[in-house]
Amino acid sequence: MRRITGAAVTAALLLALPAPASATDLDQRIEEDQQVATERTELGTGHVDLGPRYDEDGAWSLMVHDDTATAGSVWRDLDRTVLRVHDAAVQQVPDDPAYSFLGAAPGQEVYVVPQTQDQEVVWIGWNTQDPRVMETVDRGVTLSLVAAEGPGELVVYLQDGGFGEPDVLWDSTVAEAQPLWVDVNTHTHANWVFTRPGVYLVTVEARADLVDGTTASATGTIRLAVGDDVPAEQAYDAVPAAAAPTSAAATPTGTDDVAASEDEGWAMPVALAGVAGGLVLAGALVVVRGRSVRRRALAEPGER
Repeated sequence: MRRITGAAVTAALLLALPAPASATDLDQRIEEDQQVATERTELGTGHVDLGPRYDEDGAWSLMVHDDTATAGSVWRDLDRTVLRVHDAAVQQVPDDPAYSFLGAAPGQEVYVVPQTQDQEVVWIGWNTQDPRVMETVDRGVTLSLVAAEGPGELVVYLQDGGFGEPDVLWDSTVAEAQPLWVDVNTHTHANWVFTRPGVYLVTVEARADLVDGTTASATGTIRLAVGDDVPAEQAYDAVPAAAAPTSAAATPTGTDDVAASEDEGWAMPVALAGVAGGLVLAGALVVVRGRSVRRRALAEPGER
């Protein structure tokens, strides 16, 4: 566990993190005929991306690109994949007013999946590099956080360099769905912060305008087991609440209900409830083989 306190918290946080991976390590190219694995799999370390692709029937889908094995990368179905956030990800909220935006008390333990790779923690990102996606999508894909369910709160944010302001992409305290614009042929990693251990279901929609004038969209749920003691079966078996339309607001669950359900190992859904801001200054922004990643509202094409 990393314990970080004191006046020099910014420097300490920087020193506590692994060095950013090199550009060579981050470069990737996804082959058109890449295998789709069908077995249930728990991924607890290594590189994984959320990404849109076309399945064998030509349908637009949202899947996990698994790059954790040395034998080669595969695509995986979201419902048959659990991302394990190990206890090695635990950090303590510093006793510093700069972190009051977390909504967590100083000294509280939170789980941090960093923007730069930590070999002991799963490295979660997203990409728009499936070959057919790059051929058919007009400019980019909108990834929208539709709902986040779990025993605690979630925030996903980018940190551009060691001292830049955090750019919050997805904040589960926000009641509305949160669109994130991603240019085509982009590969990006961000910081993911979970305030409590347990099972989290993070429902995301991928939507894109295609070059033929049509629109493609698909919704999927990322299953996460946060903490070493959380059984993977709970994450596999958890049933997400019906996903609200992207333009609709989700209905938060009261905190009393959440606390009451924690003893049963699975909290009542906390729809879009989380922390605002970022805990760890995680180094340079990781964007590979693409242009910048920007959070945008669902604007008309002429406004983008």
